[in-house]
Amino acid sequence: MRVAGFLAGLREGDAEHPPLSAASAARAVSAVRGLHRFAVREGLVEHDPAREIVPPTPPRRLPKALTVPEVEAILGGVPGDGALHLRDRALLEFLYGTGARISEAVGAAVDDLDLSDGTAVLHGKGGRTRLVPVGGYARAAIEAYLVRARPELARSGRGTPVVFLNARGGPLSRQSAWTILRRAAGRAGLRPDRISPHTLRHSYATHLLDGGADVRVVQELLGHASVTTTQVYTLVTVDRLREVYATAHPRAR
Repeated sequence: MRVAGFLAGLREGDAEHPPLSAASAARAVSAVRGLHRFAVREGLVEHDPAREIVPPTPPRRLPKALTVPEVEAILGGVPGDGALHLRDRALLEFLYGTGARISEAVGAAVDDLDLSDGTAVLHGKGGRTRLVPVGGYARAAIEAYLVRARPELARSGRGTPVVFLNARGGPLSRQSAWTILRRAAGRAGLRPDRISPHTLRHSYATHLLDGGADVRVVQELLGHASVTTTQVYTLVTVDRLREVYATAHPRAR
């Protein structure tokens, strides 16, 4: 079949074209399949030669988790006690302490927090909400920010219920949150271009599983609709187990 040959050619390459990755080949095949479906739907051809072609499956990419010392270095990478410093520390502690997505963190309202109970309501994808614990370090950082910094920042704005404010008193943007994290990562001696808010979320999940948390509990904490999405993190911990086994077991080699 010509379409199958086309796919094989994409993957193998030739003298003039390097071979494509599975992801790139899958996108190309998807476009070809869409073209053929359109042709059949419009009556231009009778049969769809690409109907049975299955695009190549890209390799599963494991989340990149930081070590606990690396996370601690980032969380400690905000010097000073000014209003913005207190906000930045509270934001970073909140991201790692709750596993929140960046959109959930910058969208969190003050009323979503119950620090006396150590919980926060996160508003996730598809309008779903979930209740998550807020750890002691995050609680202390957020309380310090709410008491000593947020009122000062809020005086510059028109009033907004969100927790994290920018220097003008408005809601902190996703881009600004990225910048805060990457600056802290740089001060911690890590490569900022390899660190994102999702890195802290990945690390949160991986460290929970490394500590013995059940995968379905982690699923609820992350707000995943399916446990299948969460199970990718178990592969990370299996790699960690193999590493420990290889270095610790007397007959592992």
